[in-house]
Amino acid sequence: MINGGRDEEAASRGDEDPPEETTPATGNASARRPDAAPRARPGAASNARPGAASSGRGAGAASSGRGDAVSSRRPDAAPGGRAGRDPRRRRALLEAADRIILREGPEASMAAIASEAGISKPILYRHFGDKSGLYQALAERHTRALMDNVRAAFLRPGDIRTRSRAAIDTYLAAIAANRHLYRFLVHRASAEDTATHSAMGTVIRGLGGEIADILLREGLLPDPVRVHIWSHATVGMVQAAGEWWLDHPDVPRETVTDGIVDLLLDGLPEATRR
Repeated sequence: MINGGRDEEAASRGDEDPPEETTPATGNASARRPDAAPRARPGAASNARPGAASSGRGAGAASSGRGDAVSSRRPDAAPGGRAGRDPRRRRALLEAADRIILREGPEASMAAIASEAGISKPILYRHFGDKSGLYQALAERHTRALMDNVRAAFLRPGDIRTRSRAAIDTYLAAIAANRHLYRFLVHRASAEDTATHSAMGTVIRGLGGEIADILLREGLLPDPVRVHIWSHATVGMVQAAGEWWLDHPDVPRETVTDGIVDLLLDGLPEATRR
């Protein structure tokens, strides 16, 4: 319908006979050779709008070609032309990264991760946007799972000492069991990529806020300011003590856990008494 309208407009503006051709010619019709092509009307081409010839069937064909190009785009194409990624494939790539990091340590290369997944490094990056995207995906995968487990341990039935001990021990056990992954995320990815550092910091600070909310809801610490100070200080203390402990594996985990709990709940005098 649209292309048809254009043809009619072109005919009315560009193909109408010029004034000098309005009177019929005398005798010329009979003199014309039978096989001669019809004589072009003077001025017809010059009076036509630029591109009028292409606005007819040619334009329709061109616009149809453009439509075919658009319609042939994959329905799962993401903005910018990048095809949507299968979540299962993404998970398989992250699992390949986990295996390499656990096997080779925090210095595992991106090429080794790609090789483990059976793809090239550019294709690995393409699934996550770039190296930063891969770092952030790994941080999201492991940091949130760890924080969920710590939160669940703190919400167990029992008094504050029992629950604090359970939460701290859960954290220390997790980083000890996955020390290569922990160091890859905390020491390498966070150091190389500010976005990953920021994302991990947000999750950790979020845990401090959740602990504060739990304590306020239960009435264990009535002052909101002090409870937030205590909760965020606790998260930072446990993380720092865990870093130290990974460098001193000869110290029993129970000793580290008890030392932190005593300091948190009883203060320095009680912690030094043991």
